[in-house]
Amino acid sequence: MKERLAGFLLMCAVVPLAILGYLIICYSGFIGKPSRGRAGVRALDHFVNASVFNGYAWESVSSHAWRERESKWWAVWVIKITDTFQKDHCMRANKREQEMIDLMLHKGLHEQTVGKKKQ
Repeated sequence: MKERLAGFLLMCAVVPLAILGYLIICYSGFIGKPSRGRAGVRALDHFVNASVFNGYAWESVSSHAWRERESKWWAVWVIKITDTFQKDHCMRANKREQEMIDLMLHKGLHEQTVGKKKQ
């Protein structure tokens, strides 16, 4: 219960900031610094992966799709779509991100933190 309450309160603060962040990404894409826009899009990609595709928060949709290409229908579509823009995009993303995924899993950063009972 403590974890759910903390998550709810955090989201009440984060969602308005996320909307502001989206507007900043749009501004950066047209007028501002491209590096700021890229960082924002990367963070948004990770958010979508975690919330929509039930993936890791530190992994992109593309990398996740490559890992799940054998078992998830949506992964096949992501790979097909990204291949029209950049050949082997998902494979490259996974190759680039897999060491980070392995490290995060090894360190247990995917486990519950708030409200977890101490052992």
